[in-house]
Amino acid sequence: MREIQFREALREAMSEEMRRDPLVYLMGEEVAEYNGAYKVSQGMLDEFGPERVIDTPIAELGFAGIGVGSAMNGLRPIIEFMTFNFSLVAIDQVINSAAKVMSMSGGQYSCPIVFRGPTGNAGMLSSQHSQNFENWFANTSGLKVVVPSNPYDAKGLLKTCIRDNDPVIFMESELMYGDKGQVPEEEYLIPIGQAKVVREGNDVTIVSFGKIMKVALAAADELAKNGVSAEVIDLRSVRPIDYPTVINSVKKTNRCVVVEEAWPLAAISSELTYNIQRNAFDYLDAPVVRVNSMDLPLPYAPTLIEAILPNVKRTLQAVETVMYKK
Repeated sequence: MREIQFREALREAMSEEMRRDPLVYLMGEEVAEYNGAYKVSQGMLDEFGPERVIDTPIAELGFAGIGVGSAMNGLRPIIEFMTFNFSLVAIDQVINSAAKVMSMSGGQYSCPIVFRGPTGNAGMLSSQHSQNFENWFANTSGLKVVVPSNPYDAKGLLKTCIRDNDPVIFMESELMYGDKGQVPEEEYLIPIGQAKVVREGNDVTIVSFGKIMKVALAAADELAKNGVSAEVIDLRSVRPIDYPTVINSVKKTNRCVVVEEAWPLAAISSELTYNIQRNAFDYLDAPVVRVNSMDLPLPYAPTLIEAILPNVKRTLQAVETVMYKK
C-alpha cells in the first residue's frame, strides 16, 4: 500500500486500462496538452500520444457524440466533462443515445463508454457550476452511476467502469482531487453496485456517498464522543443501489439518517428512504431523516455555501431526531 492523491488514483486507473486494452482512449477539454483541468491526466499524452489522449473544443455535445459513436463501433472511450454542469449541453447524447443503444438495437449494439468528471459544489463557483445531477442520471434506464468517495474506491471502480459494456456516469469532485488515501500497488477491481460499511456501529445508520462521506464520518466521530455508535455506509454507486447492505444495517441499528449533497426533491435520498421504510418498516424505531442541500441555487459567498450544504451540525441534529424524538 502507498498513499496517493484522488487524482493520481484516477490517472492510474485510466493508464492501466489503456495499457491493457488498445481500444481505450481519453477525450475531453484540456485533457492532453494542459494535462487535464485538474491534472488528472498529467503525463498521459506523453505516454499514449494524441490519438488516444485527445483535446477537444468547448463542444460537449460534439465530443460526447463522437464518444458514443466510437463506442458503438468497438472502442471504449472515456469522455471527460470539465464539470457535470457542462454535461447538460450533451444531455441528448447521454440520455437519448448512449443509454438507449442497447434497447433500441434489440441488443445488437452495446455502448461501453464512461462519462466522467466533477459534480456538485467546488467552492465559490456559484450556482451554474455547483449543481448535483446524480439523481438525473440515476433516473435514466440504461445508465450506471458511480460516485466514489476516496482514492482506493476511485481507482478500483473506474477500472471496472472502463471494462463495463454499458454506459457509466462516473462522478468525482474538484474538492477531492487532492485528497490522499491508501491504494495498493497491485491491480484490483471493485464491483459496481456494492456498498461498503466503512464504520461499524449499533445505534444509528448514516448513509452517504461521494464527498459528503466526509460529513458523515465527521458526524460519527462527534457522536462517538457522546457514546453513540454510528454505522456509516458508503453507497459508492447510486445506480444500482445496494439496498441489502443498507437494509441489513437498519435492521441492526433501528434508525437511519441519509446525508446527500443534492437538493431534496426527487433525490437519491428520497428513493433510499422509501425503500428503507418499505423493506424495514417493522425494524424502525423512528422515521428515516434526510439531510440535503437547501432547495436553493448555490450562492458564491462561502458563508452562504456552508449554510446551504449538508454539514456536521445538521447531520448531528438529524441523528438526535431519530435517537430521541418519537
